[in-house]
Amino acid sequence: MVALRRLGWGLTGECRYNVGVQKFYDKPQVHEAPPGVRVAARLRIGSVEIAPATVLAPMAGITDTVFRRFIREMDGCGLLMTEFTSADGVVRKKDKKAQRFLHFYPDEHPISSQLFGSNPESLAEAAKMVEQRGFDMLDLNLGCPAKKVVKCNGGSGLLRELPVIQKIFEAVRWAVKIPFTVKFRAGWNEKELVFRELAKMAEGCGLDAVAMHARTREQGYSGQAQWQWIAEMKSLVSIPVIGNGDVRSPEDARAMVAATGCDGVMIGRAAASNPWIFRQIAQYTSAGSYEVASRADRYRMIRRYFVMLIEEGYPDSTGKMKQFASWFTHGVEGGAKLRKVIYEAKCPEGIVTAVDEFFSRSAEAADGLVGG
Repeated sequence: MVALRRLGWGLTGECRYNVGVQKFYDKPQVHEAPPGVRVAARLRIGSVEIAPATVLAPMAGITDTVFRRFIREMDGCGLLMTEFTSADGVVRKKDKKAQRFLHFYPDEHPISSQLFGSNPESLAEAAKMVEQRGFDMLDLNLGCPAKKVVKCNGGSGLLRELPVIQKIFEAVRWAVKIPFTVKFRAGWNEKELVFRELAKMAEGCGLDAVAMHARTREQGYSGQAQWQWIAEMKSLVSIPVIGNGDVRSPEDARAMVAATGCDGVMIGRAAASNPWIFRQIAQYTSAGSYEVASRADRYRMIRRYFVMLIEEGYPDSTGKMKQFASWFTHGVEGGAKLRKVIYEAKCPEGIVTAVDEFFSRSAEAADGLVGG
């Protein structure tokens, strides 16, 4: 079996609400699983079939249309999700940021739009608009731990307001016909765990699936994800359960399924640092082994994403390239030098040229070593 080097670092993304959160994995555990366990080849959520049963987690500042299509080109991801989007912003219609978040292309299907907010009426109205735009599914964010979002009673801020959550579930479920799901943290802290009540409430209100990041809001991205909570939730409901937290490799994905019995696996931080992870999981599921990216693969990957940003006319493509360079270049020999020239570049085209020159010089050096 081909082994993938485990990365002891990761990211949560740059929040568009100016609440940046970057957290490296805390002493990542090595997970073991019985050989016969695999991530499911397919998963049905309401009327939508997801094949394979893997999901790109919604990440602020990361899962825009460019990155989603980039992941789709990499192959192997069953469901894409948008960045979390303010329901109030969607309803206002003139909110350009919200409208940009809801933009997607035909090749992104199946795709789910994730909304956040605390007002049942606004969320229901926004949900209708999402359905009219042609999204396959709708998701409610009850997991974002960012202080500015929580302060407005959004994201995980609602975890202390179960009656409000029930009203939101009921209002949104009544408003749309497309599959409706929810993603949440296990609770505010370990003394206030609410995932059991939330999962049963979601099923009772007619939601089609639940996803849980197996950490608390207080925990943020520190410590270890508590997979046993996902297993317990799976035992409480009959609707599909999607597990999230500390899946950094195909081995981790298989171990999560073995430990929890979850129906699908959601991946966030690892997808930004290793965009091949979904394809690797699919390979691992079908063959029991998977391919590790070569240096040439990394070059093509970095260049392709940067070119896609330029082609999309992405606002501040230069900044976006510099943001992703810190993740994409880890594992590349001499990556620090490449990051330096990327950070010093003044325009997107200059960055692409720097990438071309870096890998060209590396290839020439390698040829020289072989020839010598």
